[in-house]
Amino acid sequence: QLVESGGKLVRTGESLRLSCAASGDTFDDYAVGWFRQVPGEGRQGLSCLSTSGFDYSDFAKGRFTMSMNDARDTVFLDMRRLKPEDTAVYYCATVIEGDYNDCLQSYEMERWGKGTLVTVSS
Repeated sequence: QLVESGGKLVRTGESLRLSCAASGDTFDDYAVGWFRQVPGEGRQGLSCLSTSGFDYSDFAKGRFTMSMNDARDTVFLDMRRLKPEDTAVYYCATVIEGDYNDCLQSYEMERWGKGTLVTVSS
């Protein structure tokens, strides 16, 4: 089970850290990614961690940073200089390592958390 947390209401320009815990498990043997979704749109890939290292979508580079704890059971997404257009539900997701082509693509992912809402006020 994947459990996201950390979403809340913030102001433009502020920073926020999201967490995703692999409850009762670790991320060993999985690629794990962060995605977001606004109403009426598909899930947008932000970042991914796999055996190849970290990968970011073009618009996430520079403002969003993904990391993992030493226990390899929690990943984080640090977001800086937040904008109103960053308002979305943020999800983490996993796919078995090697069982995908691009872990920034939502259709590649196999297991999803329920998401955490981030609202950025102007």
